[in-house]
Amino acid sequence: MAPTEESGQTAPHASPTAPTAPTPPGRPAAEGAAGPAAAGPAARMPRWLPRAMVLALALIAAFQLGSWAFHQVTGLLINILIAFFLALAIEPAVSRMAARGMRRGVATFLVFLGLTIATAGFVTLLGSMLAGQIIKMIEGFPAYLDSVIHWINATFHTDLRRVDVQEGLLHSDWLRKYAQNSAAGVLDVSAQVLGGLFQMLTVALFSFYFAADGPRLRRALCSVLPPARQAEVLRAWEIAVDKTGGYLYSRSLMALVSGIAHYVLLQALDVPYAPVLGVWVGLVSQFIPTIGTYLAGALPMLIAFTVNPWYAVWVLVFVVIYQQFENYMLQPKLTAKTVDIHPAVAFGSVIAGTALLGAVGALISIPAVATLQAFLGAYVKRYDVTDDPRVHGHRNRAPAPGMLTRARRLWAPAPPPAAEEGSAGE
Repeated sequence: MAPTEESGQTAPHASPTAPTAPTPPGRPAAEGAAGPAAAGPAARMPRWLPRAMVLALALIAAFQLGSWAFHQVTGLLINILIAFFLALAIEPAVSRMAARGMRRGVATFLVFLGLTIATAGFVTLLGSMLAGQIIKMIEGFPAYLDSVIHWINATFHTDLRRVDVQEGLLHSDWLRKYAQNSAAGVLDVSAQVLGGLFQMLTVALFSFYFAADGPRLRRALCSVLPPARQAEVLRAWEIAVDKTGGYLYSRSLMALVSGIAHYVLLQALDVPYAPVLGVWVGLVSQFIPTIGTYLAGALPMLIAFTVNPWYAVWVLVFVVIYQQFENYMLQPKLTAKTVDIHPAVAFGSVIAGTALLGAVGALISIPAVATLQAFLGAYVKRYDVTDDPRVHGHRNRAPAPGMLTRARRLWAPAPPPAAEEGSAGE
C-alpha cells in the first residue's frame, strides 16, 4: 500500500491489496429477480384449489339440473299425490270385496267402473238439461229484451226500440273483438280440455295401481325397513285410510244436506229440474274446493232466470246465506266428529294447502293433517290433569264485598294519624 502523505509509512493493519473506491448506493434489486426466491412455495396455487373449484361448479350444475327436473315433474307428482289419496278413499270397499274371495284387481276394477258409470250418467243428464235450458233461453231472449226495454221506457221516459238495440249490438266494436278473441281462444280451450282428460287418465291409472297392488306396495316398502319401523309404517297407512274415509264421509253428509236444502228452495220456486240441480249443488260445492260454491250456484241461478229474473236473485241470496251457515256451523261440527280434528285446525289446514298446492291442496289438506295428527299423537306423552278450577276456566277470586259493606266503608270515620303525631312530638 502507498505511504500516506503525513507519515510516509504504511498503515499498520492495512490490507496489501489496493483500496477500492467507496461504492455508491446501489439500485434496488429488480422485483422479478428477487420475487421467486422471496415467495417460494407460497406463491404457487394450492393443489386442492382446482379440485375444489371443479367440485363447486359440479354441485351448482347438479343443483340447477335437479331444480329444473323437479319443476318439470311437479305436475306428475301432484297427480300421484291425488291418486294416492283416491286409492286410500276406495281402499275399504276394495278390501271388503277382496276379503270375500274376489281378486283384488277385479274388485278395484268394479269399484272404478261403478264410479265411472255414476259420473258419466250424471254429466250426461246435466249436459242435456243445460243444453235444453240454453236453447230455451236463446228462444226467449227477444221477449226478455222487450220486457227490459219496456221497463226502461216507462221508468226513464225514453223511446228505445228492440230493432235499434239489436243493430247497435251487432255493429258494436266490443262484439267484434269478443268474437275474434273467442275464435282465437278455441285452440287454447281445446288444449286445456285435452290436458285435463290426460290428467284424469293419469290419476285414474295410478289410483288403480295403488288400490289393486296395495298389499304388494306395503310389502315392498316394509322390506327396506327394520321390524320396528315396519309396524309404524303400517299403522300410519291404516290411520290414513281411516281419516280419508272419514273426510269423504263428512263431505258426503254435507253434500246431502246442501242438495236437500237447495232442492227445497228450487221446488218452492217451481224451477225445472230441481232434483238434478240439487244434486249438482251438493256435489260441486263440496268436492270442488275454493270455486266450487260459485260454480254450484251459477247453474241454478241461470235456470231460475229463465223462469223469472227475480227467482235468480232469490237463489243468489239463499246460496250466500247457506254458505255462511255451512262454513260456521255445519262444517266445523261434522269435520270435528268424522276426521277428529279441531275446526280451527281444519280451517288453517285448508288455507295452508291452498297456498301450497292450490285447489288440490285444499282438497287433501284435511285428511293429510288428520293423519299426521293421529300418527304423532301416539308419541306424545300425556299426564293426568289436576282437578283445578282454573282448568275449567274458573278464576280463583276473593268474594267481592256487598253493597252494604261498601257503604259502611265509605261512611266510616278515618283513623287518627297516631303514628304521625308521635313522630312529630319527638
